[in-house]
This record gives sequence, structure tokens and C-alpha cells, in this order.
Amino acid sequence: MSSTTFDDVIERIKKEVIDWRRHLHQNPELSFHEEKTSQFVYETLLSFGNLEVTRPTKYSVMARLIGAHPGKTLAIRADMDALPINEENTFAFVSRTPGVMHACGHDGHTAMLLGTAKILTGLKERIKGEIRFLFQHAEEYFPGGAQEMVDAGVMEGVDVVIGAHLISDFEIGKVGIVYGPMMAAPDGFWISIKGKGGHGSAPHQTIDSIAIGAQVVTNLQHIVSRYTDPLDNLVISVGKFTGGEAPNVIADTVEMAGTVRSFDEKFRKSVPVHMERVVKGITEAHGATYKFRYEYGYFPVINNDEVTRVIEETVLEVYGDDAIDLQKPKMGAEDFSAFLRKAPGCYFVIGAGNQEKGIVYPHHHPRFTIDEDALEYGVKIFVNAALKFLS
Repeated sequence: MSSTTFDDVIERIKKEVIDWRRHLHQNPELSFHEEKTSQFVYETLLSFGNLEVTRPTKYSVMARLIGAHPGKTLAIRADMDALPINEENTFAFVSRTPGVMHACGHDGHTAMLLGTAKILTGLKERIKGEIRFLFQHAEEYFPGGAQEMVDAGVMEGVDVVIGAHLISDFEIGKVGIVYGPMMAAPDGFWISIKGKGGHGSAPHQTIDSIAIGAQVVTNLQHIVSRYTDPLDNLVISVGKFTGGEAPNVIADTVEMAGTVRSFDEKFRKSVPVHMERVVKGITEAHGATYKFRYEYGYFPVINNDEVTRVIEETVLEVYGDDAIDLQKPKMGAEDFSAFLRKAPGCYFVIGAGNQEKGIVYPHHHPRFTIDEDALEYGVKIFVNAALKFLS
């Protein structure tokens, strides 16, 4: 079967893939609550035939396609969870669940992988080895569903793993590829500073937790600019800062929280040590006390060069040189990294934005959506890449 025939097959199921995406969009479920979503995926996969379909965890699904010939094992992953956002779109298939919507494209990811599975089940006689279709729950919510699936054994014996993300601020027709570090590790921190409250007219009688906290925020940035090699990627952002209730009262306590993004594991371990040293030094200098908590999030997404090269070659063969966009690493995060710790792989992005259609809103926005023509890109790349890996 030639790639031209794939075009014919993909065209025949294109409406079905869009229908699956719209069904999922209308019926979103939050992380660790994907009961109806996973059941829909499970039943849809069973209808294809030629698949061994199981539930490795409560809310995930795995389908195994065993080829007619011996060979390697490829895993392809899609995430399924939605976000706690009230949708503001007005098209016919908006979310039916108040306060929950697919605002990150996971409905499209699931639909693309279902379409990929349907096509590849019809090619069982051509396949050398095995393809595992991993439908993952809870990507959006730490500790994430990927690690749960890994712990359940879905990656045992897997030689290569691939996945993709639809991106709304990336124009349709483009495929973004990154060699090496692709997405960062997202760690979190929480700081509480305890001073001594008092009246705003008598600051000398207080230990001003807000003034101390402001110094902490400023000096944490010195870790990025002065303690870190300029060639090491690091972001420290304070996203929450609360303290005080009245304009003429100096607060006795300040609470702050934020995120740290990095790529290198060894370097990553040193960051909280530097951070606490800054917090400790500033608070002690002003007679305050502190509490510091640091939580490690997902591992960084590091693409394997050899696997990434196969994805790039696939895009070249299917869509031509104009479709490829070699990109820089991003400081966003993805728990696809849990799969990459078990097998070499590649995570890439697919353009799903369209200025002419008004599809311009960012991810996690109440009016986020995707150009559904991008679904075909995902299916086509996955199908052709699968056969290329297992040839």
C-alpha cells in the first residue's frame, strides 16, 4: 500500500475522526475522572478488530496491534483529559459540562490516535512487530497519568515511543520538531515568611513581611542571572504573592508560590538549595522566619536524535520541506517524559491555528479551539512513521 493509498484511506475516515473529536469536546472530563472518555475509547477500539484492548489503569486504555511478522515494538501516545475552564465558544459542539472544557487539544489528540489505530489495524499483514496505542489520562494534573501507566507495565518491551501535540499558536501546515531537550521539568515551590505585624504609621515597631518578601522575589532572580551558567536554561517565576488585608496595617505573614523550569537533572537538583539559601539569608537579616517547600514535577522531555530524525524524514516524505519547522526548546512541560525514561522517542508539535478562521486563542483559554484539518496531519504522520519505524 503506497502513501497515495493512505491519502485515500485517511480521506475516507476524516469525517469520522472529526466526529470523534467533537464528541470528546462535548463531553470533557477532568484529570483522574476520565470515566466516560476512557470507556468511549475502549469501545471504539474494540470495534476496529485485530486489537488486544485493555485497561492498564482505572482511566487509561491500551490497544496492542500484533503484526503478522516479528519485529520491534512501537508505542504511540495520546492524552485524554480536559481542564477546569468554562467554555466561551459558540459552535455547535461546545462542552456540555459547565466549568469543564477541552482547552488544550487533547480531544484532538485522542481522535488522531483512534484514526491511526483504525487505519493500521487494516495493515496487520504488513506490520513487522507490534504497535501499542496508549490513551493516557491526567496529563494536566501532577503527578500525571503517564507515570501510572508506566508503573502498570505499558512500556515493557517497547523499543520506541512517539507522541504529538496540536498547537493553536502554530499555523496549520507546519510540524515543529526539536532535537534533544524539548520541554522542561516543571517544579513548584512554596514560601511562607513570618514577621511581626503592626500599624502602617509605625513601621519601626514591626518586622515587615511584605517588604522582606519583595526582596526575596527580586533576589530569587539572581539565581538565574548570577548563579547559573548562561548556557543552562532556567526560569524561576513567582506566580502567587499574598499578604495583608488592610492598607494601613503591616502584615505579619506573606505567602508566595511559583514555578521553576529547567532541563538538566543534576543542575535541577541544585536549584532549591540556592533558593532556600536566598530565603534564609534575607529573612534572618531582617529578623523574620520562613518555611520553604519544594516539589519536583515531571521530568524534562528529551527527544532522541535518531527517533526524531525518522519523524523529520516522515514529514519530509509526506508533506515536503516547507512543512518542517526546526524549533528551539520550550519551557512548558509534559508528562510524556515518563514514557521517554523507558524507551527512546520523540515528541513533536502539529500546527492547528488558522488566522483566517479566527483560530488564534492560546491554550487554556475559554475560547481555545483547533483547526480540525490539522487532525489529518497527525493521523498521516503517525501512520507513515509507524510503518517506517517497523519496516
